[in-house]
Amino acid sequence: MRPQQIWPEEFASLYRAKGYWRGESFPEMLRALAAEHGDREAVVGGDQRWTYAELLARAEGAAAGFRALGWEPGDRVVVHLPNIPEFFSVIFGLFLARLIPVYALPAHRLTEIRHFATKSEAVGYVAADRWDGFDHRGLARALREERPEIKAVILGEAEDFADFRAFPDEKLKGEPEPSPSDVAFLQISGGSTGLSKLIPRTHDDYIYSFRASAEICGLTPESVYLVALPAAHNFPMSSPGFMGAFSVGAKVVLAPSPSPEAAFPLIARERVTITGLVPPLALLWAQAAGAATEDLSSLKVLQVGGAKLIPEAARRIGPALGCKLQQVFGMAEGLVNYTRLDDPEAVALETQGRPISPDDEILILDDAGNPVPEGEPGNLLTRGPYTIRAYHDDPAANARSFTPDGFYRTGDVVKRTPEGNLVVQGRATDHINRAGEKISAEEIEDHLLAHPEIFDAAVVSLPDPSLGERICAFVIRNPGAEALKGPQVKAFMRGRELAGFKIPDQVVFVPDFETTAVGKISRKALRAALRARYLAEQEAKN
Repeated sequence: MRPQQIWPEEFASLYRAKGYWRGESFPEMLRALAAEHGDREAVVGGDQRWTYAELLARAEGAAAGFRALGWEPGDRVVVHLPNIPEFFSVIFGLFLARLIPVYALPAHRLTEIRHFATKSEAVGYVAADRWDGFDHRGLARALREERPEIKAVILGEAEDFADFRAFPDEKLKGEPEPSPSDVAFLQISGGSTGLSKLIPRTHDDYIYSFRASAEICGLTPESVYLVALPAAHNFPMSSPGFMGAFSVGAKVVLAPSPSPEAAFPLIARERVTITGLVPPLALLWAQAAGAATEDLSSLKVLQVGGAKLIPEAARRIGPALGCKLQQVFGMAEGLVNYTRLDDPEAVALETQGRPISPDDEILILDDAGNPVPEGEPGNLLTRGPYTIRAYHDDPAANARSFTPDGFYRTGDVVKRTPEGNLVVQGRATDHINRAGEKISAEEIEDHLLAHPEIFDAAVVSLPDPSLGERICAFVIRNPGAEALKGPQVKAFMRGRELAGFKIPDQVVFVPDFETTAVGKISRKALRAALRARYLAEQEAKN
């Protein structure tokens, strides 16, 4: 099934008439940037520095190389790259060739990559040879054994795969532009049930979101944006992210890691002005800044998003780093909220901001679907010019997540201030928000239940001062498996080829779940009961 994202014509016409959708594609944007800012630095990463003209030339070479492999317009390609400059030449090369990137995170392993490739019907896989001690060529071989139609392209020592470095130095000729209403790429959802859903984003809707974000965040050609989080995440891609920075001709700097040790020297050397972090990393930076020897004075804005930042923590960050704190609350499915840079301090510290667009429609409803009184918490629903209307090829998820009139059920519980700012209260679904990574409890339970010595498992979130939430697995052993310990469970999970952030932080063995024998309780209620019982026991001990 070819990815598509369709807004009803009355909404599409409205969004075009109001100038949100400009009829622009990613190839058109890149060519315009190279024409206007050709000699300006666009990308800095490792020992490489590319101008906008060089970025275009490298993307054009990549596009020709991809098409030479036999990939045709509309084909899907899983992109599994770390924060290296080639990430940009690969994705823009795919756009120029009218291919559709499917973004994977560096931490993902075979389980997730297999799912993305299968769900998207991918014909290609692009990865680095090795990164952070992991050899992606082994993953590519395993993927090829299961799906022989997938051709892998490797950056680095390619061995038995197509070598990205050997692509011809040429460009596609006579290639038509993609339609701005076409799906440009597929992102991954946080995944509240099972493995991640795929999110189709069009040229029109996504370009609007990051252009508007760049304006809200005050980006200019003199700005320097640091990609500290993995570039394939929606937050560092578009809020305003590297795409927002590119859209105004600014410089984008890639950090190999978000640690202070990696990022602080880059901030000092490249005079970084803005970056984005999840709350645990922001607190780590604030703590590290006191002993830092680097000059961080160029940093004007630190954005914090991906998980709720509590006000007590927010108050520490700006003063410690000598910059403005901007809260960001959004989702890869669309809606993004920002505190504005000129907001009063109380708004910046105590809320998660307000939407990008005047036509971002917000509903806050109770569980019965009725509007809650203003200022009371309720379930957040939204629709607008950059919020999707459906997941890719997932009718069951679409029925759960979208109303008949096109509102997206975000799964977040929020309340709204009189000024229109949202305050996030938590999740209505079974996400675990670990350091900004949205993890499905059900997915982790499925893997735990594959262990031959585990009878049942329930995965819950527990509060954590550093991570925001940590993963706790409550496990019932099979009879005779009393020797099974937590480290063995974690080792088993690592052997399942999962992203490291999905491995339980804590394993608690229990004799039973008390209420599951007759199957009368939902998994959601079970998780809530286990979480409450554990927290009560810990409080009693303290």
